[in-house]
Amino acid sequence: MFEDERTTRIAICGSGILLALIFFLAELPPLLLIVPAGILFLGLVADPFETHAVWYGMLNVLGIFELPEITEIERLTYQEKRHYFWFGEVSMAAILAGVFAVPLGIFMAGRTEMSLAFIGAAILFLPLFVFLPKLIKRAMKADADAVIGTFGKNEQVRKVFWTLFISMAGLVLAQVVDPALAAKVVAILAGT
Repeated sequence: MFEDERTTRIAICGSGILLALIFFLAELPPLLLIVPAGILFLGLVADPFETHAVWYGMLNVLGIFELPEITEIERLTYQEKRHYFWFGEVSMAAILAGVFAVPLGIFMAGRTEMSLAFIGAAILFLPLFVFLPKLIKRAMKADADAVIGTFGKNEQVRKVFWTLFISMAGLVLAQVVDPALAAKVVAILAGT
């Protein structure tokens, strides 16, 4: 995509227009149209190498891209654009954390006062902003088959998993059928 400057600009501008359409159709506040306008502006003005560096930063957070994979010429080019790479990393980490924190804040706002909902979402957002990208990177590098094989062969782990699974499923079912009974069960298990 970044080979041809015209194609790159069209892709960026198209994503800005598509995002603006989504915001408009979802009837979100007009203030949020600043984001697609910024993307559209970057598509028209930004240097493709800067855009490429931002893209590499975003992919790096997801664990899809590693710096040693680029050629020496690309490395020399992007050394001057290091802050764009960091911008891509920070923006993707914020997006990932926001995917979890914003729904939590909306959920809590319906159940508690707004300040407490904001504090709860912020408490979730900050660790996710820092640790979620690192967890994704480690998960991408992990040998999933070896982990499943190790835990699947361990009889004690299997017993603990199924005990927790059945107890949680039972509590959810009890909460749906009879909330008072579920509260009593939780009180008994908690020892209060």
